[in-house]
Amino acid sequence: MTTQELLQQAKAAKTAMALADTDTKNRALLAMADALEADAAPILAANRADLDAARNTISPVMLDRLALDEKRIAGMAQGIREVAALPDPVGRELSRVERPNGMTIRKVSVPMGVIAIIYESRPNVTSDAAALAIKAGSACVLRCGKEAHRSAAAIVAALGRGLQAAGLPESALCLVEDTSRESAQELMHARGLIDLLIPRGGKGLIQACVEGATVPCLETGTGICHIYVDAAADLDMALDILENAKTSRPSVCNAAEVCLVHKDVARAFLPRLKGRLTGDRIVAGKQPVQLRLDERAAQIISGVHAGPEDFDTEFLDYILAVKVVDSLEEAIAHIAAHSTGHSDCIVTGDERAAGAFLAQVDSAAVYWNVSTRFTDGGEFGLGCEMGISTQKLHARGPMGLQELCSFKFTVCGNGQIR
Repeated sequence: MTTQELLQQAKAAKTAMALADTDTKNRALLAMADALEADAAPILAANRADLDAARNTISPVMLDRLALDEKRIAGMAQGIREVAALPDPVGRELSRVERPNGMTIRKVSVPMGVIAIIYESRPNVTSDAAALAIKAGSACVLRCGKEAHRSAAAIVAALGRGLQAAGLPESALCLVEDTSRESAQELMHARGLIDLLIPRGGKGLIQACVEGATVPCLETGTGICHIYVDAAADLDMALDILENAKTSRPSVCNAAEVCLVHKDVARAFLPRLKGRLTGDRIVAGKQPVQLRLDERAAQIISGVHAGPEDFDTEFLDYILAVKVVDSLEEAIAHIAAHSTGHSDCIVTGDERAAGAFLAQVDSAAVYWNVSTRFTDGGEFGLGCEMGISTQKLHARGPMGLQELCSFKFTVCGNGQIR
């Protein structure tokens, strides 16, 4: 089926989705979760084929993003069930005004209509996006990268059976068959067919959508996430946070890419950081982190000398740029100059320093003594997420159900004229 035919089907399904009541949508979601687990074997077989095709063409950390196992499929199903348990965002009264002339003006949340997502090699995005769009009363068009297409197709086949079981149109969830650049361009220019386009992926994909789309596009951001170790930091805590933020899953957008260290603790902290992220990991048989050091850090520990571009790079790998700063103010200024507005953290026991950092760092999520890895819809209690928005209009941070709705005004009276 062509991309245009899929879009026409999705548009035809959006009315049924908008009118579906909460119980129907929840029954569909629970059936989708059950079908996902029931189809674990064919989904894993499709994923193995994707992994075999991608091996030696993408990095090991990207292969990890692509890989599925029983545990990850169970996590995807649980994410769908958590979305089912959340309040229905559709039909909420956002405000009410009683005018002097007797009119009642209500602002009410409504479905977007058709939500399209362009994403790359993370199969779990397929189920997350589908669950959120359906609970928000919208049809969902998915366009994944070629590396994950077999996996996504198997997932969509299972989820479609769940929709049917609840009496909702299977065409409310579509996977674009064409993985070429042309299909992405079709989605970007599908005016009248797509109500919201969300790109999830690398800088190039996001930039292409934001700059080239003629349909409404919600910008998700790359994550150059910073951890600033303040002069008053608990160094043990800082090591734990940095290890988690950098190594728990380096291929995701909330992983730390830059460590800033106050000069007063640099000589005590940096050797311990090198030991934790390189020496200890080598002994444990794990991938060590390559430290790319600015001039001052390189005077304290050995590592690769950082180039100017290293503080503006989303590595998505076992690489961490390290810089020594003279003050909290310099750390905040560095983040302002180099952050992508995703997630940034201060580690400190100084409440005043933390307050200044939280107030002045202009990112979607700003942390005090917490790993940046928590910037996630599930961790924020949203069930799962459609992506992390780094823009300021409409949505910012993890995008859950409320961010996938629009609103309208309903005005009721008894014959008022102007």
